[in-house]
Amino acid sequence: MTHRRLFLIATSATVLGLLGYGIARARDVPQVATGFVASLLCAETFVSGLDPGAVLAETTDAMPGTRLLTSAMTTHVDRVTREVTAGLLGVGRSRAVYRDSIGCTLDHGDGIAKVTVPSDERAPPLLPEIAPSSPVAPVTPELSAALDRAFAEPDAPPFRRTHAVVVVKNGRVIAERYANGYGVDAPLLGFSATKSVISALIGILVREHKLAPQAPAPVAAWQHQNDPRHAVTVDQLLRHTAGLALGSSLEASLLSALQPVNRMFGENDMAAFAEGFPLATAPGTAWNYHDGNYLILSQLIRNASGGGPDDALRFARHELFAPLGMDHVTLQVDASGTVEGSSQMLASARDWARFGLLYLHDGVIGGKRILPEGWVDYSAAPTPNAFVGYGAGFWTNRDDSFGARHRIDHGWPRDAFFAKGTMGQYVIIIPSEHLVIARFGRTVNWPLGADGVSDLVSDVVKATKGMKVAKGD
Repeated sequence: MTHRRLFLIATSATVLGLLGYGIARARDVPQVATGFVASLLCAETFVSGLDPGAVLAETTDAMPGTRLLTSAMTTHVDRVTREVTAGLLGVGRSRAVYRDSIGCTLDHGDGIAKVTVPSDERAPPLLPEIAPSSPVAPVTPELSAALDRAFAEPDAPPFRRTHAVVVVKNGRVIAERYANGYGVDAPLLGFSATKSVISALIGILVREHKLAPQAPAPVAAWQHQNDPRHAVTVDQLLRHTAGLALGSSLEASLLSALQPVNRMFGENDMAAFAEGFPLATAPGTAWNYHDGNYLILSQLIRNASGGGPDDALRFARHELFAPLGMDHVTLQVDASGTVEGSSQMLASARDWARFGLLYLHDGVIGGKRILPEGWVDYSAAPTPNAFVGYGAGFWTNRDDSFGARHRIDHGWPRDAFFAKGTMGQYVIIIPSEHLVIARFGRTVNWPLGADGVSDLVSDVVKATKGMKVAKGD
């Protein structure tokens, strides 16, 4: 019997084992797995310009157990039609299609919504240039050593696979480095760091009095007074305390495919899918991090900005990206045309750092208030019972949670808060040090510290303590 046949038998047994774990959940594993892979490879091939083989290999290494599925997959990248297909053992197949400036969308065979790309904003950004066009070498030997350590690989797994680091002090890039194949303008997939951008867009709508954090979320499917979801507020969606029975999005591993929320990879309208779930807990009583909350928030943004996919993209561009000078951003949408706000924004590392500067400057850029007064502190204010340390769209050190204590014990300042995406994506804001640190890579989530980010934060804080830098804003 050949090694390949033995492997296929073992893989089939694994899938059957997952089916035995729970038929209702596991029957969707092939669609979830192939949808995730097709979407990922499409985005990082056609938006980021990366090698799809390397992307799949690094991602598989960073998601424990998934090799059992990805090694049994067939994937095809068509550079002419600019689409990616992924199949698994003949029982699951997904197709992702790239469109200029919109990125990639999963097409389930029912067609995908037409989206018109918003016209370019020609008004000068309110946030000036933070660096020259070429990468900025570390301005001190101490910063150089910090980046050396961030990119250094251990002798044995888990590997860090750092792709990009940008350090901004007083609005200026003072250290920057990229792995081979990456560069200043390369759009990087933020995964769940996208949630922080969705939180910012919600904040802008609050400033415009189109949404209110403590008011019931205006979800059409929940408006009947006898529907217990009617009580779910915008704040609870932002903080992951809405109580919807969608499982968890905290883990990136083989078992993630069993989480109900990940069935979204087989859905045309991801927000409607999430809105259709019942409550598992009463709103506001329990913390449970999952992507469904931000799929729903993305639908609220679409509705409040005009109702169409073009409206939502134009709103994001005009109200957030253009003022910040974020010129290398792609907000991907689902087949219905709604922004996939749980995990599907790509931007250059510098653009992610620019987003961090908005929060470092309390929501004001170039003298203009982008976020409502108090929104930054609100975003960083801890949510009760969030053991990782979580606010309203941002992770935070401003409480006594396990996560906050662990980070502070490993060199993070108490006032730090950050956007975070699975497998090592970070935009870290440290007001007391006037610092923003953007780090992107493809690293396992566990064990804690595998990505080296705590070392990076500690090293950068020490290296920049007392440093005089001319302000960039």
